[in-house]
Amino acid sequence: MKISVAGAGYVGLSIAVLFARFHEVSIRDVVKQKVDMINERKSPIADKEIELAFMEGYLNLQATTDISQAYSGAQFVVVATPTDYDPHKNHFDTSSVEKAIREIRKVNSEAWIVIKSTVPVGYTRELASRINDDKLLFSPEFLREGHALYDNLYPSRVIVGAPLARDSSYDAARRFASLLIDCSRGKNVEAILCPSSEAEAIKLFANTYLALRVAFFNELDTYAELKGMDTKTIIEGVGLDPRIGRHYNNPSFGYGGYCLPKDTKQLLANYSDVPQCLISAIVEANRTRKDYIADKIFSLASSSGEQKVIGIYRLTMKTGSDNFRSSSVQGVIRRLKEKGATILIYEPTFQGTEFCGFPVTHDIGELKKCDVIAANRIGSELNDVIEKVYSRDLFFEN
Repeated sequence: MKISVAGAGYVGLSIAVLFARFHEVSIRDVVKQKVDMINERKSPIADKEIELAFMEGYLNLQATTDISQAYSGAQFVVVATPTDYDPHKNHFDTSSVEKAIREIRKVNSEAWIVIKSTVPVGYTRELASRINDDKLLFSPEFLREGHALYDNLYPSRVIVGAPLARDSSYDAARRFASLLIDCSRGKNVEAILCPSSEAEAIKLFANTYLALRVAFFNELDTYAELKGMDTKTIIEGVGLDPRIGRHYNNPSFGYGGYCLPKDTKQLLANYSDVPQCLISAIVEANRTRKDYIADKIFSLASSSGEQKVIGIYRLTMKTGSDNFRSSSVQGVIRRLKEKGATILIYEPTFQGTEFCGFPVTHDIGELKKCDVIAANRIGSELNDVIEKVYSRDLFFEN
């Protein structure tokens, strides 16, 4: 079977590699550098499982920028293009999804198009009606940064939604779910076939719950730090309750990354005509946390009455990631800038020499000369200067 994928980011590339282990797969991206890297079996994203799959060399995978080459003859085409949240429209920007669908239909009118990009609740059904296309499905992804292929290989669940209550739609949804499961290494993977709006809601509510959990432990940490208490002891005691557990409990500068910030805001927008207080509190809690962290760092840098240099250790969201997008540390930097702080940023994967108006260095030695070092996640290379590092990373986890 030929399967095509639109978009070679974390979601698109990982699912392309998953399918290419057993099927012919063509992946299209507009960035030629990405296409060339994939065809040279080099991963354009930081994911060890994808790098290993490329090294093993058994994938039936071809990357291209050409629309016809990518989509012609495919039975399923997965759309995995970016849908960033637009704060002005209070809505995901789904223009890349619709552009990809138009391009697919120019060369392939028969394929079932499966939207993997995160979209607002009700979007797939509305789009199917608006463009008069009854071969659209929605299947949310549940992937962690840096572990995208692993999470496709060992899925927690498979969800596929069909916008139309027709036998053909649900049959296609069932076939796509079977493809995902058959290409995985998971055992007894549970699949849910449902209307597309419910599938969209599953994605947004799942990520908002994760954001809630992060925000909860961050606010626990804020309380303990201000009251002079040991956060780690409190979290360990709380986590011993099996109903709560010990996962997603490591304090940070705030939740960030590809999904949580934009998904929580989109879900809040979907609540525009629905009574709520919790969803808006989750979004606001993340802003409050970054305000608190920035205030704390700035006070450390100005405690002696003189302006000290603040070093920022990494722009990325987590250890082993190459993703800067919506990382919580960026929100902290912007707040420190408003306070007039003097900052030096250490980010070895950043190509430029300046970020947010501050100099960027690739030299860890330069960072270590700073008076205060702020680190969302602590790397072992900071061990020799740990006395001047400010971090809420208590469990030294991603």
